[in-house]
Amino acid sequence: MKFARFLWNETVYTGVINDDVIKEIKGNLFGEWEYTGNEFSKNEVKLLAPLDPNKIIGIGANFVAKLEDLPDELPEIPVFFFKPTSSVIGPEDPIIIPSGINEVKFESELAVIIGKEAKNVPELEVLDYVFGYTVGNDVTAPQFFHQDGHWTIGKSFDTFTPLGPVIETELDPFNIKVTARLNGIEKQNSPTELMIIPIRKMISYLSKVMTLKPGDVILTGSPVGAELVGEGDVIECEIKEIGTLRNTFVMKKENVNV
Repeated sequence: MKFARFLWNETVYTGVINDDVIKEIKGNLFGEWEYTGNEFSKNEVKLLAPLDPNKIIGIGANFVAKLEDLPDELPEIPVFFFKPTSSVIGPEDPIIIPSGINEVKFESELAVIIGKEAKNVPELEVLDYVFGYTVGNDVTAPQFFHQDGHWTIGKSFDTFTPLGPVIETELDPFNIKVTARLNGIEKQNSPTELMIIPIRKMISYLSKVMTLKPGDVILTGSPVGAELVGEGDVIECEIKEIGTLRNTFVMKKENVNV
């Protein structure tokens, strides 16, 4: 199923997409829900980020260029970071480049949506706790990285986490490609088998550190090929089985000291 959040007549709805029709649902997306009987055309609504995340966790430098580059031993402590929920936007929303810089970096990623509470989950059981998947763009302003390696500020600006266009629940995350096109030119295209920390190990590890909750979003890393972009650039992050997440970069108008 493809779940979407959308805006129609200034009201936010949740629904299931079938071709060009969205069937509204009500209830708990991660529990019990039902169809309302209302239907909308995709062409008459604005798609939003497909959920309001509970929390957002990313992993750094998690792809290699080719299978031969995969390390023999995995890092003992993977590099994880948090992104604020205030950074979330949806398809077609502008990505705002912060004042004082001219460029930021796009990072197309597979985003995992947790569907039920998970604590100390074995790797073999991880997918039982996954609700579905969407496309994420882990936008980054590396100019704001701390000299000691702290990434929080550089990844936390408003609009820096586009998500969408839908949550796909019927997906084999081990048999897809994560791609990105910048102004129509392909920049990223990698299968998930090139992840250094595989999805099962990633989520199992996190569940041993913290309790994962329904609505948590885990950004699983970006393929080789991400680069700096500026005002007017259009980024299309795509996983074919989910859809295309398209956004345009714009400069911040007012001056704000950070």
